[in-house]
Amino acid sequence: MVQVVVHGLGLDVNHGPVVLLKEAEGERVLPIWIGHPEAHSIQMKLENQDCGRPLTHDLMKSVMDLLEARLLRVEITKLQDSTYYAELVVRTDAGEARIDARPSDSIALALRFDAPIWAEDGLFRSPETEQSDTESGQPEETDEQRAERQKTELQRRLRHIDPSSFGYYRLGD
Repeated sequence: MVQVVVHGLGLDVNHGPVVLLKEAEGERVLPIWIGHPEAHSIQMKLENQDCGRPLTHDLMKSVMDLLEARLLRVEITKLQDSTYYAELVVRTDAGEARIDARPSDSIALALRFDAPIWAEDGLFRSPETEQSDTESGQPEETDEQRAERQKTELQRRLRHIDPSSFGYYRLGD
């Protein structure tokens, strides 16, 4: 696992919000597409803004605080069928528990708890590894293999994109 920090929020060309996670001690960036409400919640916390009423993630933190549960860390564990998976690692009086969660919700909570965020190193695939998967000299690829190769190439390009290539995510001014 690699510790990451929220490098910022961006918008893709279709105005879809993207949270950019950067290695705490490295240069690789992991972009994860998220929903607008989660992006808003993350942005509010990053900018230390108060919207007057608790957002869902603020409510979750308040409930966890009341129950004396602590968020120890967030782990982004895998990418399956174009969907990222994460787990909240929580400590209660009963012990440590892992809770399946979306990365966007996990990140929003981690920011509120000042909890570290970790990502599986395999999510940061190197260009060399991916290139060897698609070298020529193999039998002609099927439509399914071509689609998978194109998906892998897109993932490789996105993981090595310069964060400044995304527009900044801001809700009205």
